[in-house]
Amino acid sequence: MEKLITFAVPCYNSAAYMDHCVETLLAAGDEAEIILVDDGSTKDDTPTKCDAWAQRYPDIIRVIHQENGGHGEGVNQGIRNARGLYYKVVDSDDWLDADALEQVMEHLRRFAKMPAPVDMVVTNYVYEHVEDNTQKIVRYKNVFPPERILSWNEIHNFRTSQYLLMHSVIYRTQLLRECGLELPRHTFYVDNIFVYQPLPYVKTMYYINVDLYRYFIGRADQSVNESVMAGRIDQQVRVTKLMIEAHDVLAIKATQPKLGRYMLSYLSMMMTISSIFAVIANTPESLGMRTQLWELLRQKDPALYRRCRYRVTNLGTNIPGYQGRKLSVKLYRLVQKIYKFN
Repeated sequence: MEKLITFAVPCYNSAAYMDHCVETLLAAGDEAEIILVDDGSTKDDTPTKCDAWAQRYPDIIRVIHQENGGHGEGVNQGIRNARGLYYKVVDSDDWLDADALEQVMEHLRRFAKMPAPVDMVVTNYVYEHVEDNTQKIVRYKNVFPPERILSWNEIHNFRTSQYLLMHSVIYRTQLLRECGLELPRHTFYVDNIFVYQPLPYVKTMYYINVDLYRYFIGRADQSVNESVMAGRIDQQVRVTKLMIEAHDVLAIKATQPKLGRYMLSYLSMMMTISSIFAVIANTPESLGMRTQLWELLRQKDPALYRRCRYRVTNLGTNIPGYQGRKLSVKLYRLVQKIYKFN
């Protein structure tokens, strides 16, 4: 590996906002590389901007121009071409905090000198809500004892609002390759697979209590916008199916109880989200997808099905009929209002 960390930035028609993202990543200096993946942009000058950045910083920034393959293929390209010991995805409309990044780089330098570098680094992230100019910080200090190398049996319980997302993790690059991570093309919401599939391969982790990642929320066309998510329910369901197939969660729980408990909770959350947005879409096709998704889980593992189906987070989705569906949406919107996760 020639670099300490690779930042992969998938770019699709993002000329209006990508400069800010790149500028914040440059604060990591020449120990980092930035891979800008132009995902077949045609509606603006994203390809030209990517090339211009690479010309200005040829020792730090590389550009990959590809036919449109979606966000996941941008992440895949980054993994294939990364020269960094560590790997982090930063979406082109998001950014990193400079002071937090400096602290992270100090830790990565130390890990790089170890015979077995830490597999996963966790930091906080911040929801930046543009519509009301507010912030919500997601921290993990109650989950991970800070500033020491941990194994899964040393972590504490996650709260409902504390799932590990792409924004909060930095993986060792070779671990991503060894676990066979390959995100599907032309599919949104693949960040869930990115952060979920490698988890059983992680043997050591380290939590740095800094607010590194700034997650922009507020564009009308953003993938996490409620109406957009309902319109892409087929992709949400596709991602959840891939997560069901990725691991035998209950077998993991039998040997690594804390990791298995977390993965069970994460998968259950994904089942809930898929069910809710199938209901919000409210078409025969979307409701059929919801039924098929639960049936897939039941056929694969009846015990896992029961554990997911009857968790508190899924109780609202189990009530049959129109009134049950209406209640489940109300419960989701109440939780969304409390936690402000999109």
